[in-house]
Amino acid sequence: MVGIPNHGLLRIGDTLSEGEEIVFRGVPSFAPEILRRVKLADAMKAKKLREALQQMAEEGVVQVFLPHDGAAAIVGVVGALQLDVLTERLSAEYGLPVTFEPSRFEVCRWVSAPDKVELEKFVDAYPSSIASDLDGAPVFMASSAFNLRYEQERWPKIAFADVKDYQKQAA
Repeated sequence: MVGIPNHGLLRIGDTLSEGEEIVFRGVPSFAPEILRRVKLADAMKAKKLREALQQMAEEGVVQVFLPHDGAAAIVGVVGALQLDVLTERLSAEYGLPVTFEPSRFEVCRWVSAPDKVELEKFVDAYPSSIASDLDGAPVFMASSAFNLRYEQERWPKIAFADVKDYQKQAA
């Protein structure tokens, strides 16, 4: 049972709504503040690293972005401490000693457009700056906040989101 201030106790099976159905589709993802490339000492363990990063991204430890140009995966975190946690977990749980190197990107945004052709034109125009997140959603990677604003002005039909809201996508 969970205590609710001024409302008594909530028991399993109790409802918090007055008849409307509530559907939980997931916690929104926020654009990370730090982007780093993962550097693996042993290239023979690349597949194991991909699997480990995918699992950690599913757990919410990090966000993983896979560049469309085939470059190494980029991890996104909110704070530097998350990089330390990731390093320790990859080493302890997966036997993967990794380091991180700076990425040329400082900012990322999920991109979308009502017109799929316009989105495809945008993605095709920036092959080295586009990545996919864990769900396959396109992400624009910008070298700076200035660069992001510049591209937003050049592409007014493209939405650049700093929050990926699962509820909007499922609707």
